[in-house]
Formats: sequence, C-alpha cells, structure tokens
Amino acid sequence: MVELAVVMTIAAILLAISIPSYRYVTNANRIAAEINGLLGDMQYARAEAIKEGQTVTVCVSTDNVSCSAGNVNWQNGWIVFSDVNGNQIFTVGADTLLRVQAAFTGTDTFTANNSVSAVTFNREGFATGTTGVPAGTLISLHAVPVSNASTRCLAVTQLGLLTVQTYNQSNNGVTCL
Repeated sequence: MVELAVVMTIAAILLAISIPSYRYVTNANRIAAEINGLLGDMQYARAEAIKEGQTVTVCVSTDNVSCSAGNVNWQNGWIVFSDVNGNQIFTVGADTLLRVQAAFTGTDTFTANNSVSAVTFNREGFATGTTGVPAGTLISLHAVPVSNASTRCLAVTQLGLLTVQTYNQSNNGVTCL
C-alpha cells in the first residue's frame, strides 16, 4: 500500500510539471499554424500573380465567397482569388476563387493596422490594389491568453515581401506590438 502511494505521488509530481509545458506547446503550435496559414496564402497569391501574369487578391471574407470591405479582422477568414480587373471585389464568372480560409474557431484576434482588409499582388509580385498597401502594414495575431510570447505579426511591404515578426521585433521601422 505504501509503495502504491509513493508511485501515485511521483506520478502526480510528474503531471504537475508536464501540464504547463504541454499547454505552452499546444498554444505555440496553434499560433504558428494561424500566422503561417495567412503567410502561406499570401505567398501563394503572390506566386500565382507572377505565374499567371495577372492580379491576385487576398481579402477578409466573412462568408467565404466575397470580400468584406473595410473589415480588418482577418480571424473572420479570407479568400484568395484571381482579380482580373484589380478592384479587390470577387466577381462570379469573371474572377476565379483559388483558396478559402474559414474563420478561426477560437478567440484569437488577427487584425490589421492601416485599415488593410485586402492585399492585391500585381503580375510583378508587388503589393498594390485600389488603396495600395501603406508602408508599415502589419497584421497582428494576439492569442488568448494575451501575452508578449503569444503575439505574432505578418509584415507586408509594398514590394510584396512578407515576414513574420515576434513581439517587439522591428522590421523596416515598424514594430510588432
């Protein structure tokens, strides 16, 4: 009986040590998957624009079939489509829907500064569009629980370059917060 109590005590201690680490690992994997999902779709859009020689747009979409103009909450989902006329509006019959990302199921927020709700890449791979991509554009992911360690930013430049930043990291004069 004493031996069983000792084994159970050791098991309880090991569980108490490992559970916080497990939570950290699962949170880190979720954050990486969310930021890499948008990064991958942006890189895909840029590559398709160069390959096809026409504009391709990535925009916030709450219904998975149209752009939500003015909505900067990327956690609501997004679509990638060939934007024949470059107006950042998905037109059935004229434009081709390339990818769809559904809304996040959790409570993480993914918002853009500079009121960016769509990014369009031209045939040379530059980020353009009806309003352009302002210098210093960041799409910031804040995971729950909010902490500096769980904050990531996707920086988009006018040249079409995309980089992931951690909290308080600066790139081209813009700091991820």
